[in-house]
Amino acid sequence: MGQCGITSSKTVLVFLNLIFWVENEVDRSIQKVYKTYNGTNPDAASRAIDYVQRQLHCCGIHNYSDWENTDWFKETKNQSVPLSCCRETASSCNGSLAHPSDLYAEGCEALVVKKLQEIMMHVIWAALAFAAIQLLGMLCACIVLCRRSRDPAYELLITGGTYA
Repeated sequence: MGQCGITSSKTVLVFLNLIFWVENEVDRSIQKVYKTYNGTNPDAASRAIDYVQRQLHCCGIHNYSDWENTDWFKETKNQSVPLSCCRETASSCNGSLAHPSDLYAEGCEALVVKKLQEIMMHVIWAALAFAAIQLLGMLCACIVLCRRSRDPAYELLITGGTYA
């Protein structure tokens, strides 16, 4: 029982460390993924970016102007961002930078980090709950052991060094 509690405590510490580490790692990873974006659906990176932008209602890394620095933007030469940057309320949005009010203004990096931190906090709370249950189990086992040792009706069943 004790080993589970210790392992659970170590898990909590690891996840607390991950909360601080995740922001730097997300920044590095998201930069890499945005550089490989090519706008075609079969490409996993492109699908992931489009999915994140639609689900989190964001555009670019820090804002929609980040798209101007990508290879995809330079190759297409149409002065627009992916359609996944378009607000749901903008029915005639074509991703054009000429109409920034049709685009999500907030970048995705901060929202992804926030979402990951929320998930990690749930994991931390679950680990803490598990550790508390383990601690309660150890406490109950100690109480039972202490009460039995004081009970005169309780005797060990050892005779001559062997268990009966």
